[in-house]
Amino acid sequence: MTNPKDIIEIYRQNLESDIIEYLASSLKIDLRDAMEKYYSSKLARQIESGENGIDNLDYKNLAEDLIETELMTKPSELH
Repeated sequence: MTNPKDIIEIYRQNLESDIIEYLASSLKIDLRDAMEKYYSSKLARQIESGENGIDNLDYKNLAEDLIETELMTKPSELH
């Protein structure tokens, strides 16, 4: 039987991938830039720690919130 911790880790990796792809598409940036923006965000730290069950929310909502709360406050870093 599969270890539940492994399943949770795979789920989080898929969630992070979906968020990064959504950021790249929404902001019209390449995946490398989207990865940099995501992994330097508070959201990435919250998902990694499982803070407040945030990793159970929809990736689109999480990505939109990241764009609105962290990235749009730094417009010079968008492109």
